[in-house]
Order: sequence, then C-alpha cells, then structure tokens
Amino acid sequence: MQLTITPKTTSEEFVQKLEELSGQKVHLCIQCGTCSGSCPMSNYMDFSTRKVMHLAKLGLEELLSNLNTYWTCASCHTCTVRCVRGIDIAKVMETLRQMTLRTNHDFVDVSQVSAESLEDCPQIAMVAGFRKLTS
Repeated sequence: MQLTITPKTTSEEFVQKLEELSGQKVHLCIQCGTCSGSCPMSNYMDFSTRKVMHLAKLGLEELLSNLNTYWTCASCHTCTVRCVRGIDIAKVMETLRQMTLRTNHDFVDVSQVSAESLEDCPQIAMVAGFRKLTS
C-alpha cells in the first residue's frame, strides 16, 4: 500500500484528542518495534502495533480508521510492559477503538453472529466481545 502524506491527510487535532483521551504521549514513541515483536496477536493484524503508533503520531486518522489492528488487540498489555518509553500502548489501542465506536461504527454486526457461535461460545466471552466491538 502506497501512502501519500500531505498536510491535508494529517491532523494535529486527532493526535491531541488521542493523547488527551488515552492519557498517553504517542509522540514519545521511538519506533523501536518492541511492541510489535512482543504482540501475540501480530500475525492477525493488518498493520503492526509499531506502524499504528507511527500513523497515530502523524495524525493519519482516516487511514487508522480502516485498520483491524486495534480491534484485533487482545489487550494483554505485553506491549505496555515492554515499551522502553513507558507508553501504555494497550490504552492507545483502546482509545482508538473508542474513538471509532463514538462515530457509531460497529466492528462486528451482532445480528450476523451464527447460532452455532452463540451456543458454543461462553456467554461472558460474547458479552465482553460485544462491549469491545460494538457502539
């Protein structure tokens, strides 16, 4: 995927809002890659955690809104524990999810979940998943 970054595609407002809501300073990320190397879910993400942090630093809101990375995040906090800059990356991922959900855009359509899945999956897991993935 080729990406052209222009002043029109970047948003300093987005970066400020992300930092305010998450309480984290994403601009402190030095792109060391420890978060991506530690992530147990990285094989299932379209962009690595490191790349999401880079896109967040640049304020590329539109590109970030189309990724599955922060939806796939297991919130295990491995990235947070290992971040050399002390950034709570899991909190940044959660904030990206919340910012998307606030636009009333669901990542999962509950009505599309099969009856088999509803029967097989523990109810608490379904509720937790719907809380994370729907607005």
